[in-house]
Amino acid sequence: MHFNFDFSSAQVLWTLTFAALLVLLVVLLGRDRVRRFPWFTTSMTLLALRMLTSRLLYRRLAMVVSEEIFLTMADLASIAAVLVAVEIARRAFTTAGSRRWIVGAAAVLAVGGGVVALWGPWPAYKTLLAGSNISVLRVMELFAQKTDLLANVLMIQVGLLVVIFGRYFKANWHSQVQQVAIGLSMASVTDLTIRGTLQYVALHTTIHSQADYKRVMGLINTLNNANSIVFLVALVWLIACLWIDEPEMESRA
Repeated sequence: MHFNFDFSSAQVLWTLTFAALLVLLVVLLGRDRVRRFPWFTTSMTLLALRMLTSRLLYRRLAMVVSEEIFLTMADLASIAAVLVAVEIARRAFTTAGSRRWIVGAAAVLAVGGGVVALWGPWPAYKTLLAGSNISVLRVMELFAQKTDLLANVLMIQVGLLVVIFGRYFKANWHSQVQQVAIGLSMASVTDLTIRGTLQYVALHTTIHSQADYKRVMGLINTLNNANSIVFLVALVWLIACLWIDEPEMESRA
């Protein structure tokens, strides 16, 4: 008997990623991790809702209406992602003094702001402030892109700081804070790498024929699938780490 499953790699990855997000949310709720990571839980919930909404509403609503819905959710998700980085930093360096907090936060924000300012072209202000519905959507899209970029840069820096200095502030390798920071940082590094590669391809690729177009689209699909695979691995890592109790929590039980 021959079974023919007509599923693309993108569909398979979407299904696995959505299932992993649901499992992660169940772990967060069932293992009582929401109180420790409320913004992380909110961020994962928004991501799951975005995936489900895009699958259910894609090409079923008017283009402007669907863009408003998707961009609103993207803006909220990007804000939540920034707050996740702040939450992980607070949990990891809870015993750090106020002076260290101010210096560290200023340095991390300076690096993040610099990357956001220099990464990619910025649209003309006249285009953004045209006063039409399209210009509003462009502002929302730009906000989501730049805020998400800032969240990735902040998460990478926070992850490095937690790995290097976490053991001095009760965030050692066995702590869930460091494990969550590692998982999120891994996903952020991959996302920024893929973004940079796609931007390079878009700026330096010239299409002369249908074969060139197919080759570029194949490369883009491969990169997006690679990003999805790494994010799926990160979700599995987060599920495992958040399911297992910390040594201190086990000793208190």
